Amino acid sequence: MDLYSLKSINHLCLLMQQKTKWSQFGTLVTVFFFWGFVAASNDILIPVFKDKLHMEQWQAQMISFAFYVAYTVGSIIYYIISKASGGDILNRLGYKNGIALGLIISAIGALLFYPAAMSASFTLLITGLFIIGLGYSLQQTAANPLAIIMGDPASGSQRLSMAGGINNFGTTIGPLLVSFAIFGSAKIVPGVVKEASISSVKTPYLILGAAFLIIALIFKFSSLPNKIETEQAEDQKDAASAPHKKVIDRGSPLKYPQLWLGMLGIFIYVGVEVSTASNLPAFMKEKLQTPTDQIAPYVSLYWASLMIGRWTNSVGAFGVGKTAQQILSFFMPYLAFGVFLLVNTIAGHDIHPFLIYAVIIVAMIIGDLLSKGNPARQLLIFSLMAITALLIGIVAHGMISVYAFISVGLFCSTLWPCIFTLAVAGLGRHTNEGSNFLIMMICGGGVISLLQGYLADTHIGIQNSYFVGVACFAYLAYYAVRAKKELKAQGIDFDALRSAGGH
Repeated sequence: MDLYSLKSINHLCLLMQQKTKWSQFGTLVTVFFFWGFVAASNDILIPVFKDKLHMEQWQAQMISFAFYVAYTVGSIIYYIISKASGGDILNRLGYKNGIALGLIISAIGALLFYPAAMSASFTLLITGLFIIGLGYSLQQTAANPLAIIMGDPASGSQRLSMAGGINNFGTTIGPLLVSFAIFGSAKIVPGVVKEASISSVKTPYLILGAAFLIIALIFKFSSLPNKIETEQAEDQKDAASAPHKKVIDRGSPLKYPQLWLGMLGIFIYVGVEVSTASNLPAFMKEKLQTPTDQIAPYVSLYWASLMIGRWTNSVGAFGVGKTAQQILSFFMPYLAFGVFLLVNTIAGHDIHPFLIYAVIIVAMIIGDLLSKGNPARQLLIFSLMAITALLIGIVAHGMISVYAFISVGLFCSTLWPCIFTLAVAGLGRHTNEGSNFLIMMICGGGVISLLQGYLADTHIGIQNSYFVGVACFAYLAYYAVRAKKELKAQGIDFDALRSAGGH
């Protein structure tokens, strides 16, 4: 056994003795909540500004475009500064300090909503969202690796799923709170259409900006680690991805097909996740004549669907036995669904129309069981299920279409960790650089939603525009098959790894 193997095994054994540091993790996940709150709230801003400023659907989609392109711009800035200064920014600034700085940047963007709302300026609005997204980019770069190192690395992906579940709690309540602020009342009164007030947008975002600053102070003085042993982390990933074979260094992360194909996969995944939700209000207004003030619960259910899937996928982070995990796999999705029903009940919405969704959740549970924890298999199964849901939504009518489109959220729920895991597997010392390239591709959330909005306006109509999503999931299904083949050629088999790990 060579020195490389001994070093990797020693590091891995030491970390596997660690338990999740829940107090630190609890502080960290607050930023995950805020990411979701703003992202989902955009879906309420889109129809409001479209109506009030008499915009086309593609123009209103500039809200999503500005927000998600900021991730890419932020990642590029981070990459250029790191290269120019001869070292990773976070290694010098510190990880928790980096998150605090990102929160301050986002606070500046949130405070721009005051003049934007008072003057009904669309330009100021998307500028504010862009600045919030820039701050989020830095927060994402620091927070994701911190979540992984807070305990046993074997449960790192489950901790990310748990953090993602907190993110989707933010996406669930965000549309409801912003809708409440804009329309003055969350309760739906049959036959009564409430008028939107753009000036009211300032209130939740002023509160959000203040919250960003408070959380920045909490992070600055928290016990969160400021440094990550990057060399150690690389050795762990190498050992985990290819324990019986030393990783071959190809000199550049872009020389690994699983990465550059995965970059396109992240672009497409974030795009279809965002565009499915952001075009839903236009679909419901056009096809069901649903007033804008009554759409928020449906947008909330879409994002709650991601929470349902991610809470289900996080059960491995609890450190319980196999039998308990199986029980939790059935319990967690309905617990998450119960959270959605509770917050909508508090908001004064009639939850009875949503109870049928409990049956649809069964399909996600079946898909999760069939995947057996293999990221490539889960990506393939969930992509095919999402295609089926979209096709049903395209050919059906009324609420069947609405629930079909909403259910896409269930099948999007775990695709980020699936794609991310496949894309960085086997990269060795290039893992951090490869991860940054993947973060750059979050801009797909803006580009694809803009494309779908353009096609809905000018060519094929809002319902047929969801064929864009079908094409996106077709590529993700292809990537699942291709990535599995590429990784096997490099000696990486996730089924064999799970068997070796006793999972």
